[in-house]
Amino acid sequence: MSIIVSPQERLSLRSKLREHFGFKRFRLGQEEAIASAMQGKDTVVVMPTGSGKSLCYQLPGLALEGTTVVVSPLLALMKDQADALARRGFPVAEVNSTLNDRQSKLAEEAIEVGLPEFIFTTPERMADPEFREVLKRRKLDLFVIDEAHCISQWGHDFRPDYLDLGHAIDDLGKPPVLAMTATATPEVIDDIVESLHIPDAELVHTGFYRPNLSLSVQRADGEEAKRNALLHLLSGAEGTGIVYCATVKAVEELTAFLESLGLPVTCYHGRLSQKRRAESQDRFMRGEVRAMIATNAFGLGIDKPDIRFVVHYHVPGTIEAYYQEFGRAGRDGEAARGILIYDPADRALQSFFRGKLPDAEDLINAHHTVARLADEPEAPNLSDLMKISPLPKTRLRVCLSMLIRFGLVREEKGRRYRTVRAELMPGEARRLASRFREREERGKLKQHQMVEYAESRSCRWAGLLDYFGNEELPGQACGHCDRCEGLVDRAQVSEAG
Repeated sequence: MSIIVSPQERLSLRSKLREHFGFKRFRLGQEEAIASAMQGKDTVVVMPTGSGKSLCYQLPGLALEGTTVVVSPLLALMKDQADALARRGFPVAEVNSTLNDRQSKLAEEAIEVGLPEFIFTTPERMADPEFREVLKRRKLDLFVIDEAHCISQWGHDFRPDYLDLGHAIDDLGKPPVLAMTATATPEVIDDIVESLHIPDAELVHTGFYRPNLSLSVQRADGEEAKRNALLHLLSGAEGTGIVYCATVKAVEELTAFLESLGLPVTCYHGRLSQKRRAESQDRFMRGEVRAMIATNAFGLGIDKPDIRFVVHYHVPGTIEAYYQEFGRAGRDGEAARGILIYDPADRALQSFFRGKLPDAEDLINAHHTVARLADEPEAPNLSDLMKISPLPKTRLRVCLSMLIRFGLVREEKGRRYRTVRAELMPGEARRLASRFREREERGKLKQHQMVEYAESRSCRWAGLLDYFGNEELPGQACGHCDRCEGLVDRAQVSEAG
């Protein structure tokens, strides 16, 4: 970090911390990130789950003159953060797909007269030129991107709507940017910086090591062995935890099995009704269940610091996803566990989830779809394009984002699209598609690296820290993974002798 915080700044920041939030001191990295934002610098913040990233935009957002825009990928996460600020008496606005036309109009009117201190929105809304016109009427002191790894084509949770954020930032007059994530390799950080057009961004990186988390892998071949391993873990576990499954079917079957044995569990996945998800989450938050059985739809924004264990019932697709998910345990700093139940046969699941990425033919089809409607009085929107497109909706959106990024299609007011050139040549399309092929190959590599972690005979923490950028352990062995616990004990006996 090259951020210099003067004694006067430090005193002022700590005074604001006590005034607005009642805290006496900053956590690791918070002061540097806040100081960078207060100085008007673009900043990338990499901090583990539960380390207080939200404060890094909340305090400068309150202290600076102007409005802070916060872009968040999940509506539930956005609501939690907005509600937390509102409870403290700070004016906030949410602009997202849950609002009806009247609510959207009221929110935009409030923004125009400068009422909210914080505006929480989605990448989809930021891609709307009309919404950006509303924001342009306000002085923006900070533009925040939460879960910023979603921007990167190498990130574990890549989302095409995030690709438009760099253009949105430029269109808004380049306000200072604060991009935050818990998981980012050096290449992901580079991609975030490039995609957001912030080449001189400061980096606040507090490291990935969590000494209170004990990591282990349990080999179990076949469903019966996996269930027995999980039962053994749950019978000896203290407190409440999460069991992650790769599919909705697995969540429901495992929940039914555990309930049939009288174990207090509940479940969470995206196909449940909103009411059922809320009920399950409330029971989990109150500590009424031993475990939440869930897909990866559960976890972002869950403010429960005393989760004592996270079990992965299937091998995750990437180390980044695995780190983020087991990192939801032990946010209170007390001892917690991250356990992977590893069946080599589960590796095929992640290959299935990767699916087929767009190729050169897809890009040509997407460009041709927009070009076919070029003579219409009004540029087509996504619904217009879908009526004549040979591509499914998600693939068309990914292709449009790539074509916009490379100047072959432009987005007009109201999320409408025009071609910049009448034709996309096959050679050009192949060059663009190579970006997707490279990502597909990288996905295979990431899955292989996750399997290497599961099958490794070396220190679990050392392997993770090496993956994330050569961070070193405080000692030769971590002492709290299944590969090192005995080594540390023997070393201590040897030193005593």
